[in-house]
Order: sequence, then C-alpha cells, then structure tokens
Amino acid sequence: MNTHAQGTPPRLLLVEDDATSQGFFRAALEALPATVDIAGSVAQALQMGAATRHDLWLIDANLPDGSGQELLQRLRALHPGVPALAHTADNGAGMQQSLHEAGFERLLVKPMRRAELLDAVRASLGPAGASEPPPAEEPATPDWDENAALSALNGQQAHVVALRELFLSELPVARDAVSVALRQHDDGALRRQLHRLQASCGFVGASRLGRAVRQLHQAPESDMARRQFDAAVSALLH
Repeated sequence: MNTHAQGTPPRLLLVEDDATSQGFFRAALEALPATVDIAGSVAQALQMGAATRHDLWLIDANLPDGSGQELLQRLRALHPGVPALAHTADNGAGMQQSLHEAGFERLLVKPMRRAELLDAVRASLGPAGASEPPPAEEPATPDWDENAALSALNGQQAHVVALRELFLSELPVARDAVSVALRQHDDGALRRQLHRLQASCGFVGASRLGRAVRQLHQAPESDMARRQFDAAVSALLH
C-alpha cells in the first residue's frame, strides 16, 4: 500500500548498476518530480532501504551481487507494503514469471520509452504520482541517429548528449569485457555484459550495436556475429 503524502515529491529507490541506464532513469524520474536515490548493488540498496522508507522501488533483475527477486524479499522484510517495479533486458517468459511470483507489480523491459516508465511509476504511486499527464512520444527509428535517443528521453537534447558521452566513454571497457568472456567461454559473464549493453544501446539510440548485441547473445560462437559486434563498436568509437 502506498502511503506517500500528497503535496510532497515521492522518494524512489532505483537499483541499477549500469551508469548509462542510471542516467536515463534519473532524468526521466526526476521530471515527475521525484527524489531519486540510486544504488548499484544489493548491498547498497539494503543500506539505503534500512535508512529510508521509499515510496517505490525500481529494481534491476540482475545485479552484481545478487538478484532482484532476492533483494525485493529482503527489502520487504524491512518495509512491507512498498510497491516495486522490476526492469531488465531479459523479456523471456521464465524471467517474467519469476519476477511476478517474487512480488513485482510490473516488469519494464529495457530499453523502454520515457512515457512507459512514467506511466508505470504513476500507476504504482497512485494519486500521488498522477499530477502530470504522460508526455507524447515520437515514433522509434531503427537507425543510429538522434531520433531514437530523443524519443527515449522525450526530446531532452542535453540528456541525450550527456548519456551518449557516458556511453561512449564506457564502451571500450564493455567491448573488452565481452572479448574476454568470449575467449574464456564464460557464458555467465558474457550474458551479463551483453544484458547491460543491450539496455544502454536502446537508451542512447545505438541501434546498430543493439542489433549486434542481440545477435551475439543468440549465437556467441558465430564468427559473423562477433565480426558484426566488433564492427558496430568500431563505428561508434571512430
């Protein structure tokens, strides 16, 4: 049950370990308006949850030190009744069922539109989150250009520029981590890296790389998929 007081901005806990995704969520949620606390791990989220009762939790299903399902149960032990939304780039039926059974009200698949995120948050907050109608969204485009990122961020050019700069600064590290996972045949590490990249690509409009990430996830042993991934990364970095 939501107990947020009318007339004051809700306080939200965002649990997300990817910096680009954090930037998207923060920019969208603070426009509600809302106060957004950000944790990058289960441990940080529990520390923040113990210190503050939030009006809504937004939890990544896959975190460096545990799962979103596990975190939700531990947070609920501290504060029963707080609504929770899950977000993930994995839209498989098994993941959806697991998250719903864990107690999440709704699953948001990354990358999502700003309007979709705000609609879900407002619905979970109830009347306290319904002060502003959801903004109109431009149609998504399949190309690497400004339109996809502007659509995701409701036309906020400054946010697009900032998120793209952050994304590009972290892309070499992500590329190297994918390469190491492929060489070592570490399927778990590869899935984690590609999961994070897929969400980030959507938020900044890196559609070509996003497609390459999906293809590599489906066929990690394919030389063609690896070459397409490398080419897509190189195109963005050069």
